[in-house]
Amino acid sequence: MKALILAAGKGTRLMPLSRDIPKPMLPILDRPVLECLIEQLARHGVDQIIINTSYLAGEIEGYFHSGRRFGVELAFSYEGYERDGQLIDTPLGSAGTLRAIQQHSGFFDDTFLVLCGDALIDLDLTALIAAHHRNGALATLALNRVPEQKLSQYGVALLDETDRIMAFQEKPKPGEARSNLANTGVYVFEPQIMQYIPPDTPYDLGSDVFPQLAREGLALYGTELPFDWVDIGRVADYYAVQMRALRGELPAVSRPGREIAPGVFAGANCRIDPRRCHIQGQVVLADSVTIEDGATLIGPLWIGRGSIVERGAHVERSLIFDYTRVGTQALLVEKLASGRWCARADGLTVDPAASNIPWILADSRTPRSTISAKEQHFLEEINALTPAPVRHSSAPAVQLSAGS
Repeated sequence: MKALILAAGKGTRLMPLSRDIPKPMLPILDRPVLECLIEQLARHGVDQIIINTSYLAGEIEGYFHSGRRFGVELAFSYEGYERDGQLIDTPLGSAGTLRAIQQHSGFFDDTFLVLCGDALIDLDLTALIAAHHRNGALATLALNRVPEQKLSQYGVALLDETDRIMAFQEKPKPGEARSNLANTGVYVFEPQIMQYIPPDTPYDLGSDVFPQLAREGLALYGTELPFDWVDIGRVADYYAVQMRALRGELPAVSRPGREIAPGVFAGANCRIDPRRCHIQGQVVLADSVTIEDGATLIGPLWIGRGSIVERGAHVERSLIFDYTRVGTQALLVEKLASGRWCARADGLTVDPAASNIPWILADSRTPRSTISAKEQHFLEEINALTPAPVRHSSAPAVQLSAGS
């Protein structure tokens, strides 16, 4: 069976996380979201997959290559063109992408799946396909009930007693949704769907195709199946997903590495002595992480590969991305951090005080920085504004807690 994974979006709602990482490549513990999706497809008999790309396409193609190690055949469809050695993005929309691929290769020659590349799903795809065939559907959408306050973030489907979609609203305004059944971005299509997508035109499934099919009374169906649907469209969503994975609440995601102390999992080539650190809760360290003696780690906490947490640093309920040095002055509480940025877990702000200050957060592959007199003065000003925690050290501390 064949499938398309939509992975071309820029992930602007996930900035700054998506500045250097395409949204589908954001890790859930040690694996990208996209890898989890490919494995899910393979478990349900999908063996040929196209991934459409655009933003940071090389990151996706360089990681997955032919797909052989995942037991599938992978190909890539880039939304754009090359000019003077530069790749120029030309977004086609989710439906326009389908039509462009079909015009190019005729890839979709039988019932096929389409998935958005920015969500984890624990869905029985085989049951979804069976419902599609049982209904004689042209298109079938996997639906999930969401709270009323979140309906404006999704497409919403109104069903009749046979599960035919009578109306489809793409991101309705608050209070205007006609149902609480949300589109999860998992679809089953017949190749005839191409008849409803104009060629060489940006066109969207949710905004254009589904409303048209519903208006014309065509065989558009929705299926509500029990499954865990984890959307990572926003920083706060991504943070919540990672916290769930760290607590062991996502059956499809296992904590990597080996357990070196109760609740502490470490990958290969890590340097840590749990007896010389203060550690509490669930902590996952990716490969080649260094935790210096005297550091404090409070879980749920994930620290990406090649990162360094210096002596005296305090990291709590946070996500530290690959190759980040957390300086000895740092107090990170409910943060998402790299060597270039630091965001609050609620996704509302980025902490300017933490950005590009090498003695708080830096790239772990660069030499350790020292604090100049000017930086020391700045540090004292920050501490005057934000009370520092009690420490057994004379060094001042920079507090980057949830209220920063």
